Amino acid sequence: MCLMRNRNVSYIALATAFILLLPLIAMQFTNEVNWTLFDFVFAGTLIFTTGLLFEVVRKRTAGNREYQIATGLALAAAFLLVWINGAAGIIGSESNPLNLMYLGVIAIAIIGALTARLQPPGMARTLLATAIAQAVVPMIALVAQPQVMFAEPAGLIGVFVLNSFFVMLFAGSALLFRRAGAAGLIA
Repeated sequence: MCLMRNRNVSYIALATAFILLLPLIAMQFTNEVNWTLFDFVFAGTLIFTTGLLFEVVRKRTAGNREYQIATGLALAAAFLLVWINGAAGIIGSESNPLNLMYLGVIAIAIIGALTARLQPPGMARTLLATAIAQAVVPMIALVAQPQVMFAEPAGLIGVFVLNSFFVMLFAGSALLFRRAGAAGLIA
């Protein structure tokens, strides 16, 4: 069946529109939410694409729960990493060029997934590499701009704790892909 005929794609589009209504409504009642057209397009694209990717994998791997959970965990981590980094920045403000290193983390995940052809053993290695890259980013930032890392509102510890959260999500996904591969489950 063609993906565009899939009813779930319509649900993803509706959920995306509903989520985007929240900041639109908030803009009417508070000055703290100040989204531009670009913000809405970026957020809508990110939300819809993440949902669509999960739906494609879910349909392709029907009955393979571990693979689906691993995929959901990886997509959620990537989504949150892009969202948080784009909205406020993780290292300093969103305009700090060191935050661009997180695009490298996402690139490792994307290139690795394509290279692995979404097969569990390759995905396990890809998500492990992604977790390692995530862990290295704040270390590079600490060496490159220690003054920014210590001047953070959350401070040095806050940056490392947030990065540790993402490392755990990517590593957890890697472990689930490994289990799916060990069980002989193929995407």
